[in-house]
This record gives sequence, structure tokens and C-alpha cells, in this order.
Amino acid sequence: MTLGRQASGAGKIGVERDRCVGAGQCVLAAPTVFDQDEEEGLVLVLDDEPSASVADAVREAVWACPSGALTLR
Repeated sequence: MTLGRQASGAGKIGVERDRCVGAGQCVLAAPTVFDQDEEEGLVLVLDDEPSASVADAVREAVWACPSGALTLR
């Protein structure tokens, strides 16, 4: 990620809900950006272009996802 990208935001989050296993690691890492739906426990993205202030937490969430359902561009 370039410095210009960091200044403008964390990046764009992509999610493949069909890959999500509901582990909740994303919510633990970045609770202002991710949640889980009440029915299936699958990931919900609350902010698909989060601010730079949560960039480290978002990268941690993407890294910690056991199913690889999250991407960051």
C-alpha cells in the first residue's frame, strides 16, 4: 500500500460471504468495520472503504480470516 493510499483510507474491502465460516476474527480485529449477521453468523462489512485510522486493524482482520473470505485492495 502506498503512502498516498494510506492517507486517503485503508483501501477497499472485498468479501466472499459464501466462503465465510463465521469465526468472527474480523469482528475481533476491527469491530467498527466488521460485524456478523444474526441468522448465520456470517461476516457483514459495515464500511467497505474504511478510514486510514483503522488500516492496521483492517489488515489484521483480513490476515486473521481463516477462510480467506476477505480481501483488501
